Amino acid sequence: MKKRKAIDTLSIATKVVLPNDTNTLGNLFGGELLAWMDVIASVSAQRHCRRVVVTASVNHVSFKKPIKEASIVTLEAKVSRSFYSSMEIIIDVFVENQVTGAREKCNDAIYTFVAVDQNGGPIQVPELVPESDEEKERFEAALRRKQLSLILAEKMKPSEASELKRLFA
Repeated sequence: MKKRKAIDTLSIATKVVLPNDTNTLGNLFGGELLAWMDVIASVSAQRHCRRVVVTASVNHVSFKKPIKEASIVTLEAKVSRSFYSSMEIIIDVFVENQVTGAREKCNDAIYTFVAVDQNGGPIQVPELVPESDEEKERFEAALRRKQLSLILAEKMKPSEASELKRLFA
């Protein structure tokens, strides 16, 4: 199976926060943002494996700043690491200043997707090749997150988590 570069999985979407996307405070509904992130992450995962993908988990979501009505929001998703059939995708969310054009990061999330065959069973995905410093950092951190997730699900013994042990040794 041919390896794929992380940059080739980059997916970008730009949205405008409309009144029906907001709560009574005039801020973007968290659930609406989660849906936007799920869609852009699925595009990124599909670009990596070129197969049907399904959301396996939402591992982390950070709502650092509220996003106001009429804001221009850009979501950037990229696969950070692939495993046998799963892919970790990191989504960065930016709000654009409509006067200056400057972008400010306001949210981020980490999703996991699994590639599936025509029967819905998991199938192997290509290995991911990180190139930039940020991609390499995210690639290494993904293994630690995967090991922690497996420990919490009682699918791995803490003593087997080599990357986590390295952090505390």
